[in-house]
Amino acid sequence: MPTALSIAGSDSGGGAGIQADLKAFARCGVHGMTAITAITAQNTVGVSRVEAVSPEMIVAQVGAVAGDIGVDAVKIGMLGTAETVEAVVEALALLDGAPVVLDPVMVAESGAILLDEEARVALVERLLPLATVVTPNIPEARVLSGADERDSQEDLAREVLALGPGAVVVTGGHSEAGVDLFFDGREAVPIKGARHPDGASHGSGCTHSSALAAHLARGASPLEAARAARDVASAAVAAGLRGIGIGAGPVDALDVAGRFRP
Repeated sequence: MPTALSIAGSDSGGGAGIQADLKAFARCGVHGMTAITAITAQNTVGVSRVEAVSPEMIVAQVGAVAGDIGVDAVKIGMLGTAETVEAVVEALALLDGAPVVLDPVMVAESGAILLDEEARVALVERLLPLATVVTPNIPEARVLSGADERDSQEDLAREVLALGPGAVVVTGGHSEAGVDLFFDGREAVPIKGARHPDGASHGSGCTHSSALAAHLARGASPLEAARAARDVASAAVAAGLRGIGIGAGPVDALDVAGRFRP
């Protein structure tokens, strides 16, 4: 069975982070593994506390699974600090060239800042060039590239690609059209999908990037994986759980509510 590793933070509310990643991996038919970078005290309303895992422990987690199980693809999510970024760079050297999907998590759904400025610089300089695909939303792409509000989604994709990754998917959830844009230096390819404005959104970005990594683990090309990831994320939003907490409900990649509806 293909395997995928999530290097990301833990969401105690189960909506995003490694919890969402494992659900997406299972939805896509790969065995999921984790290297936790941070523990958050989090629910549907917000993030009340974040505690970073030591860099040594991050590297040890990756080394443990790489040395025994093997890793066919990697998804990187919440990093938080420059020290964590450096630990992940060190850990990736243990993975023998497995494709890497980088989701540049900067702000939680609730608005909590999850990546400080020093870490952003380290991410751009140290991690982006190691990524097979990077999956920023439009605001994240602007921060990464230093672009302003006038730049189009395609401009943003080109500017982020110039920072070194193999390909970019600028997701369209923050745009009126809602279209993802894939760019690998050759052609900008729009990726359309169903929109579900009444669905849940917490964890949608994590689900998208994890599904993309899972399909890379299964042998898909980056463009094929991006198209499949859009479908998985869209379905997860549509099936999103309502009535879970009083804030933003979590997406449901496994359609748990639908499968077990009375």
